[in-house]
Amino acid sequence: MVEIEIDGKKVEVPEGSMVMHAADKAGTYIPHFCYHKKLSIAANCRMCLVDVEKAPKAMPACATPVTQGMIVRTQSDKALKAQKSVMEFLLINHPLDCPICDQGGECQLQDLAVGYGGSASRYHEEKRVVFHKDVGPLISMQEMSRCIQCTRCVRFGQEIGGAMEFGMANRGEHSEIETFVGDTVDSELSGNMIDICPVGALTSKPFRYSARTWELSRRKSVSPHDSTGANLIVQVKSNRVMRVVPLENEAVNECWIADRDRFSYEALNGEERLTKPMLKQGGEWKEVDWQTALEYVANGFQQIKSQHGAQAIGALVSPHSTLEELYLAGALMRGLGSQNIDHRLRAQSFDKPEGVRWLGLPIAALSTLQSVFVVGSNLRKEHPLFAQRIRQAARHGCAVTALTSRGLLSNGQAWAMPLRASIVAEPADWAAQLAAVATAVAAEKGVPAPTSAEATEAARSVARALLSGERKAILLGNGAVQHPAAPALLALCQWLGEHTGATVGYLTEAANTVGAQVVNALPGAEGLHAGQMLAGGLKGAVLLHSEPGPDTAGRALTGCEMVVTLSPFKANLDVSDVLLPIAPFTETSGTFVNAEGRVQSFHAVVRPQGDARPGWKVLRVLADMLGVTQPAYDSTPEVLSQALGGPRVDVIPAIQLSNRTSAPIEIPTQGVDLPVVGIYQLDGIVRRAPSLQLTADAREGSAA
Repeated sequence: MVEIEIDGKKVEVPEGSMVMHAADKAGTYIPHFCYHKKLSIAANCRMCLVDVEKAPKAMPACATPVTQGMIVRTQSDKALKAQKSVMEFLLINHPLDCPICDQGGECQLQDLAVGYGGSASRYHEEKRVVFHKDVGPLISMQEMSRCIQCTRCVRFGQEIGGAMEFGMANRGEHSEIETFVGDTVDSELSGNMIDICPVGALTSKPFRYSARTWELSRRKSVSPHDSTGANLIVQVKSNRVMRVVPLENEAVNECWIADRDRFSYEALNGEERLTKPMLKQGGEWKEVDWQTALEYVANGFQQIKSQHGAQAIGALVSPHSTLEELYLAGALMRGLGSQNIDHRLRAQSFDKPEGVRWLGLPIAALSTLQSVFVVGSNLRKEHPLFAQRIRQAARHGCAVTALTSRGLLSNGQAWAMPLRASIVAEPADWAAQLAAVATAVAAEKGVPAPTSAEATEAARSVARALLSGERKAILLGNGAVQHPAAPALLALCQWLGEHTGATVGYLTEAANTVGAQVVNALPGAEGLHAGQMLAGGLKGAVLLHSEPGPDTAGRALTGCEMVVTLSPFKANLDVSDVLLPIAPFTETSGTFVNAEGRVQSFHAVVRPQGDARPGWKVLRVLADMLGVTQPAYDSTPEVLSQALGGPRVDVIPAIQLSNRTSAPIEIPTQGVDLPVVGIYQLDGIVRRAPSLQLTADAREGSAA
């Protein structure tokens, strides 16, 4: 450790730290633009100049290493004069259009100009103009004349996003940020460039000119999309969601969110919102009141139960539903006498898990792995924030290896990180390829191999990477979970984990995949799983936030006597008999359990639109009307406590989290047809977000 003095306050920091790091630890603010704690140091803006004793001139705090006994002054005349001079230079070409700037009110340049800028400019020459650029549907570069060349966006692309989409062209006053040869910005994390831009050069195209920052209320929430459980700040005006930005949580999403977390809010205000209950009568949809709709549903299910038995009724529930909705849906089915409930809507194997399958390690630990083997995943598109953490680990030497298919490589796009070794094979061959890796590990360790497979050179490369380092993990992606031979893949991964010292975990598909297992949204001993229900095994069906594809639904659900859809959107119109409008995550309270087992509850940020009601309330009332005995729940905390079997916990106990299987290691030979789901087709909300559907990923239908 090195001890230095900042403004008379002594502070110790690790050797190799910069003065800026010491100032942060001491609680001393130094003005800056180009410095960002998550990005490399560029020292472009020079706004952080400070007075270092014995230095002949002011030094940039972000790029000046600490030395033992160093004395730094941030408020001396020398430092203040240098900082004010830099501010004067920065404002020479700035258009000073704060009254019409979308960044107004939350602009770093605006804030610092108050403290370090002059009341008038000494420059009367014409300001430079930078021509606007079109880089896609999410980021606006209409006012690039505001850019101060801090290069935060450039470094973000290189270091966090994994692809250098922006660069600085030309020199001197002709310098400008632009994409290469007019390309669009296609990163799945691109919206974070808007957040880190310290001026109004990069702004949100969907939000542009919608509201001023001081008109917005800010409310905390949790992302309903992938299994990261990213923490959000939802900004609201007049009971309408206007913008979504990240809430910093180092243990979960750091200070980043994926584009689908940021821009999917557009769907919440779209034309497809379902705001009143609807019944299909004579082939036409008609709006009705809640009492009529619920009585129709209750009478229909009671008639099906009396004629066909309770086992003719089932529920297909989305893992994007809240924990409370999933628990009450299960209680409704079991209260009717049916064991038919499942959240595994895209799976092709339905083995009963031993415990709750999860990530196998804390999310934050992904950043410090020394070796990781990803099986059956397009990591970058399925889990952008997990990929970002593994990308940081790779930058520090982590050996990243993969078993995947060409389809899961996102139409040939790289994972935007270096792969030490990769095995690209058809899904039908994944088990054989894993067995080859196991054979290579067995040869290295001198132990018997679990199968008779022969090791290939690619398998030996993966084995060597898995045997290196101390902190290592084997992660199964959506493709491995949805694979017909999922138990065999897990059994092989378990064998590899036991003999290499790696943890074995699931990336898990959706916001509440872990939560769905916790509350047992799974069929009972005599119940039908999702595959059987979608094959025509029901007479009455409840679809909670789920939208089976038209082909599958056309074959199976049209044979039902009653199909009830609970959704915020006008979904499943071809197969449903009743549409019940339930609130999306912004209009209801609830809980998601992310991939690491973290329990995160949230509150509604706006009132439900029209006659929409929280899903948990609809399920509770429907159960009452069907004569299902249950507690009189008045709030989601009461449901949560019942669902978790006691007082609320923040993390699901490790004893319940288990990725083990007792399945035998068998190498299947049949063909495999895995579902291909685009990054912006994951759930009903992102599917209806207009700007996301205009992106390159949506157009190309990248596998996710």
